[in-house]
Amino acid sequence: MLDAFTALTRGTRLVYTRGLRRYVFLPIAVNLLVYGAMLRYVLANFGGWLEGWMAMVPGWLAWLEWLIWPLFVVSLVVIIFFTFTLVTHLIAAPFYCFLAAKVEVVATGRPPLDDRGLAKTAVDALGREMVKLVYILPRMALLFVVSWIPGLNVVAPLLWLAFSAWVMAITYLDYPMDNNKVSFADMRRRLSSRWWPTLTYGGWVTLITWIPLANLFLLPGAVAGAVLMWERHYRGQVPAAGGA
Repeated sequence: MLDAFTALTRGTRLVYTRGLRRYVFLPIAVNLLVYGAMLRYVLANFGGWLEGWMAMVPGWLAWLEWLIWPLFVVSLVVIIFFTFTLVTHLIAAPFYCFLAAKVEVVATGRPPLDDRGLAKTAVDALGREMVKLVYILPRMALLFVVSWIPGLNVVAPLLWLAFSAWVMAITYLDYPMDNNKVSFADMRRRLSSRWWPTLTYGGWVTLITWIPLANLFLLPGAVAGAVLMWERHYRGQVPAAGGA
């Protein structure tokens, strides 16, 4: 039985083997540039953002500043994390799709069903990332609002944890599914029907995304792990009606 952690560790070892590691270093370099630019921007503006938010607190709530301040800090960190994650994946998507295809050949001995050329794959990968953003951003905004509703905000950290795992599962498991002509709607159905391996894999990927700098070298392994998860848990599922 291939579990999520095993898939992730096997995938990480696989992408750094001879024949595959040359497909890893370009997305790492791209992500490193984005990481450095965003980190510099955040450090330069974080204090100003926090002061602006605190200035919007009504005077009659000033006595709760000791509680409101850390909530604002946590909220800003979460927003920055999701923004960084979405931007880096948007930029790296064409490379990750190509990497997933190469891993599938090595790991399974057969190519994915996708017969698009490199240029078409890159363009379509960007389009697929936009579809993901349209799906993710409204739900992220709703969850952010829920985080500020008294009573509901008690369970908000758990909701964010589950949402983060779901988003990471969608992000990475979609690469091999897109390469095998699985529509976005059918991909979500397959992930929902196998919710335990889906959320555990997404949870492990979420965890490594929080490791500064090291995550840049671990995330290509998450792409390879997603290929292994696709092969073991999702490939054999019956396509949804009308699915690609």
